[in-house]
Amino acid sequence: MERMYLDHNATTPTDPRVLRAMLPHFSEEYGNASSPHGMGNAAREAVETARAQLAAAIGGSPEGVVFTSCGSESDNWAIKGAAWARADRGRHIITSAVEHEAVLEPCRWLEKQGFEVTYLRVDSEGRVDPHDVADAIGDDTILVSIMTANNEIGTVQPIAEIGRIARERGVLFHTDAVQALGKVPVDVHRMNADLVSLSGHKVYAPKGVGALYVGRGAKLTPLIHGGHHESGRRAGTENVPYIVGFGLAAELAVSEMPEAVPRMRRLRDKLCQGIADSIPDVHLNGSLERSLPNTLNIGFHYIEGEGIVLSLDYEGVCVSTGSACSSGSLEPSHVITALGVPADRAQGSIRFSLGKDNTEEDIERVLAVLPPAVKRLRAMSPLYHGKASDQ
Repeated sequence: MERMYLDHNATTPTDPRVLRAMLPHFSEEYGNASSPHGMGNAAREAVETARAQLAAAIGGSPEGVVFTSCGSESDNWAIKGAAWARADRGRHIITSAVEHEAVLEPCRWLEKQGFEVTYLRVDSEGRVDPHDVADAIGDDTILVSIMTANNEIGTVQPIAEIGRIARERGVLFHTDAVQALGKVPVDVHRMNADLVSLSGHKVYAPKGVGALYVGRGAKLTPLIHGGHHESGRRAGTENVPYIVGFGLAAELAVSEMPEAVPRMRRLRDKLCQGIADSIPDVHLNGSLERSLPNTLNIGFHYIEGEGIVLSLDYEGVCVSTGSACSSGSLEPSHVITALGVPADRAQGSIRFSLGKDNTEEDIERVLAVLPPAVKRLRAMSPLYHGKASDQ
């Protein structure tokens, strides 16, 4: 059975063009980018080319790009590094209730170290009100961290306005743009962002490489010590093949947005309408208008999302219940419940996240196998039978 993949917010396949660019750096141009000889210089040149490609993709300067192992490391470094570097100015951090765990967990850890964290509420679409950010900032606030776009429901935040508020108040602003790159414009200056987290495997580069953009004036305490790599900001020999892949992937993702974004949005909207027309008792989590063009999160009443995921997997369709980093948890998604959705309905939520290679035929296949799967699961659900007996 041919598999059909609709879980691109979890990860993406490595683009063949990216893989071809990486291959020589595994076996032919394998020098250490810190070595002073010819092979080392060639590796350094490849890293700097990728740094320039990634910087151009986000409207920043190459000097601000620091390569990491993943988006989670970038988030951790932004949160902890800023807190440690600015602790003498204050110990208050502002974030939102719908952030990725790679932001929430470092914040919770810092609370145990004596920092205070404000977790802002969101509206029914998952958006942060910039006025709430302004109201939460105090004299001891040192960092605001609000994600650009949500990984589970796709909601895009008013980042530029939030960043402007933070900048006017002299507070460092970090945004997790891991899901945004290649789907919506990412420009560090227009976003008024001091720190921006990015990840390679969300834009058709391999897993295991990320970046943190560090703007001028944003001082961070290093998370990893042991060498002078990345201009002394992150110790560890640079992963040259993966960095090369990330640089090219970011360049391709941005250049292909004018074609890819409208097509993904059209397919997503077709899927949403098809579900609404063929399956009763469903609800949209988030918004279609102010959302990533590839992301659709639907709640199916009276059944659990895990059952839908397994049923679709049996049919060769790959989807998820939310963040891959939270898979296996029995708790309802913190993102969905933050929207005001009751826990029992949050448990029935499914995320469909499209990629650049999905087609009309893929959507039609989902719409063919999903309704009978939901009907079969509801036939076994005591919640559904209880609903029927109440009518």
